[in-house]
Amino acid sequence: MKVCVVGLGYIGLPTATLAASAGHEVVGVDTNESIVEAVNSAAPHIRGEAGLDELVKQVVENGKLVASSTMVEADVFLVAVPTPITEAKKADLSYVVAASESVAPFLRKGNLFVVESTIPPGCTKELIIPILEKSGLQAGTDFSVAHCPERVIPGNILYELVNNDRVIGGLDELSAQRAKEFYSTFVKGDIFTTGLIEAELTKLAENAYRDVNIAFANELALICETLGINVWEVIRLANRHPRVNILKPGPGVGGHCIAVDPWFLVEKCPRETRLIAAARRVNDDRPERIAAMVQAEITKLNLDKATVACLGLTYKADVDDMRGSPSVAVIASLIRKGYEVKVCDPYACEESLYKCVPIHEAVKGADALVLLVDHKEYRELDLQQIRKLMRHDIIIDTRGIWNR
Repeated sequence: MKVCVVGLGYIGLPTATLAASAGHEVVGVDTNESIVEAVNSAAPHIRGEAGLDELVKQVVENGKLVASSTMVEADVFLVAVPTPITEAKKADLSYVVAASESVAPFLRKGNLFVVESTIPPGCTKELIIPILEKSGLQAGTDFSVAHCPERVIPGNILYELVNNDRVIGGLDELSAQRAKEFYSTFVKGDIFTTGLIEAELTKLAENAYRDVNIAFANELALICETLGINVWEVIRLANRHPRVNILKPGPGVGGHCIAVDPWFLVEKCPRETRLIAAARRVNDDRPERIAAMVQAEITKLNLDKATVACLGLTYKADVDDMRGSPSVAVIASLIRKGYEVKVCDPYACEESLYKCVPIHEAVKGADALVLLVDHKEYRELDLQQIRKLMRHDIIIDTRGIWNR
């Protein structure tokens, strides 16, 4: 079967690679020529994903995966392009629209078109299918349409694409079954079929649920900060209750899903999403709150100038992914407040907007140290030695790896 994967990012490339390893003839299409060149050179641009380098090398060398900047005919088209939000917190569907428009002239009878990109409820029927039908073909009659949202975590994408359960929404029963048959060639997890809008909403519900729970933890941290008590101790004790499992607070929520997807629900159903919208505001406000905490502590020192060492840039531990990272927002706020900020991150420095330095250089002479990401390297630090390098020993641990 010939498969065309549109978008070779964090989801598209691993999915294309797995489909190729399952024996499909795969063409990965991306508008970024450097990505196309990297994939064809068997040197993927995505780093830190277990097994990805080796698998890409294997399927490129055996000819099962080829990258291209131009569209091709295929039996299956799979769209895995970004769906960010605008400044107004609305879904930016321009990439999905462009991908659908590029596929439409190449659609043929019997094709299967699958959207993996996370999209607002109703998007496939209301926006994507009308674009595809400009080909002169009719969805459900001449070609099948399905939505199969990814549900993976950076750093473990290949494993989760294979082993996680999948939800597939079809325009009709035949579309759902055809998509299930395709994914079954490389997915070992259970595959559940449903309707298009149900599948679209399922992915958004998953991430809105997680966002609301994180917001509760962050709001609890805010309460504890106001009362001057240790939030980690409160959470530890509260979680001794057999039906309570409070998550960990942090400097905010980042990544390409949890900080974005709930807004799709708010946009679609604004009156029905008061809790979801409030949770988003709590989490979006968190980076500025962390910066304000740092400022409050430094102000007590009466310094003319102050230096802050920030550990971590990525949005989660032990990966190089900085998409929507709250750490970046905290650092930007500290710089706006007039502090000299030294940044250290062993994973993200090569692509950082900020100059990164080794950890001991970052903390030497610093007045405050802010832990923003709980990378494994930071968990093993000797804080007593770190304090000796600092001018003042203000330490703010937003992840609770030192404060428990």
